[in-house]
Amino acid sequence: MAGWTVCMKKADFQAMGERFKINPVLSRIMRNRDLITDEDYRKFLHGTMADLYRPTDMKDMQKAADIVLQKISERAKIRIIGDYDVDGVCSTYILENGLRSMGADVDSVIPHRIKDGYGLNADLIEEAISDEIDTIITCDNGIAAKLPIERAKEAGMTVVITDHHEVPFVEDESGHREYIVPCADAVVDPKQEDCEYPFPGICGAVVAYKLIQCMYETLGMDRLSECFCQNPLYEKKWIEEKPETIGDVLKTIGILEFAALATICDVMELKDENRIVVKEGLKAVRETQNLGLKALLEVSELQDKEITVYHAGFILGPCINATGRLDTAERGLELFRANSYREAMVIAAELKSMNESRKAMTLKGLDEAVAIVEKEKLNQDSVLVVFLPDCHESLAGIIAGRLREKYGKPAIVLTRGEEGVKGSARSIEAYHMYEKLCECRELLTKFGGHKLAAGLSLREEDILPLRQELNARAGLKPQDFEEKVLIDVPMPMSYVTEEFVEELSILEPFGTGNPKPVFAQKDLTFVSGRRLGANQNVGKYMVHDAEGNSFEVMLFDNLPGFDSYLTQQFGLEEMEALYRGGTKKIRLMVTYYPDINEFRGRVSLQFIMKHYKA
Repeated sequence: MAGWTVCMKKADFQAMGERFKINPVLSRIMRNRDLITDEDYRKFLHGTMADLYRPTDMKDMQKAADIVLQKISERAKIRIIGDYDVDGVCSTYILENGLRSMGADVDSVIPHRIKDGYGLNADLIEEAISDEIDTIITCDNGIAAKLPIERAKEAGMTVVITDHHEVPFVEDESGHREYIVPCADAVVDPKQEDCEYPFPGICGAVVAYKLIQCMYETLGMDRLSECFCQNPLYEKKWIEEKPETIGDVLKTIGILEFAALATICDVMELKDENRIVVKEGLKAVRETQNLGLKALLEVSELQDKEITVYHAGFILGPCINATGRLDTAERGLELFRANSYREAMVIAAELKSMNESRKAMTLKGLDEAVAIVEKEKLNQDSVLVVFLPDCHESLAGIIAGRLREKYGKPAIVLTRGEEGVKGSARSIEAYHMYEKLCECRELLTKFGGHKLAAGLSLREEDILPLRQELNARAGLKPQDFEEKVLIDVPMPMSYVTEEFVEELSILEPFGTGNPKPVFAQKDLTFVSGRRLGANQNVGKYMVHDAEGNSFEVMLFDNLPGFDSYLTQQFGLEEMEALYRGGTKKIRLMVTYYPDINEFRGRVSLQFIMKHYKA
């Protein structure tokens, strides 16, 4: 079972609660999210777009804005080169939409996952030279494209990088790192060593959003008015919406919703300014005027719902991603560019269908991967390296993530590509995947990424050496593989009221970096239970506390695992008796999240169980 720890961060929760007019329990939860000062609390509870950091706090941001504005004034041909995931597609759309609003002669290219691979490459540069492109702007890529950018500069092109990935480096024997920054005209990436941006944990689309913001601010409202009113695509919007500030102009062109989608789908931590971007951006998704996004909401049956992080990350995002996985991500970009609702609906339906196909292929690939891990005893390794030669390479990352969840270990899934082997990696908190790949760079032909996710290419004959090298250098201990359960507040269920559950909503949006609060109670007796759902995969239980109070507890995750645990701890007869409603011997400590259940006009409290132990 997982290791359970109660968060014990100190503060005067009562005083903080009174100051911000919230329940002291919420104050404690916020402190557990590393909020310390009054300003931290204010920004978390009441932060607005005005609280975002200045774009010019980022290294080379003003320089990039000045370069691109000069190119627009010269009517130079500009090409945006993005990436094939949600962040890449959204970044590309943000830049393309923003530049066109200023009258730019701009087009976009998104690399094909299989033909081109990730990011900027030599073929894309040669294509740009052939097309007489003057300026290349990258988004969500470029920081690792040293050689292609050198070629672009040799050809006389201007290159502006906007990215958010880790900067490549080489490390000598003493541990000193030399960072390899491409020779672009401007390099905007908050991960640069000498960039003083206060919050480097933003996605590529937010970097792109801030470049457009910086360009707007450089132009000023008078010149922006001229740009919009001379542009048939944007004149009507300007006249109808009458923007008075730069913030209003950014709303007018409708790009915040795409920054929010990308932040969620690229699994950025929902803290600091990311929290504000997502909170405000989800409102923008609900109100979007973008025909493509509207159509995607409709085919996903979300047009009348309040859009949450779950909807963005697990319903909308996968549809956008599916086109880049199974076809070309250009189709996702075409969705957002659609000029008619009919066109948008056709593309949105196509993307949804493609995502359904992707799900089936993923399940097949995962079954194969688990079979290999078990048969070859790879689960004894610290780092799982699984070769699925016939798996569609676009699914490697999803399958790696599922292996990480199942085994609690870093996982790399490799597939056979047109030129050698390609793959994706997903990691755990204790293992910095990108840095570990850097230590094995001699075995790789190409790689890049983050602490928790990366992409890589290598020769097929180097798969086993890579597995051996990564495991020899892993440095992981058994406790690193254990699931860590951090309890925010040990709190009896009897303390929970409907008003308290409603107040918890002010902590939303929940996600990476701001998870749902974890409450816990011990000595709960499980009196009766039912298996629900078409697949009998949901558990509903009546439990009693030590004082005899009754509560309804739901289990939505891994019901067979729960039944197996009960059998192990209390015996098969007691486990079966629970579902017949005749046992009082099953006593557990559980973690939970309180919720309000509405059914046929009846409103009641229910408690969602996540973890349990005897």
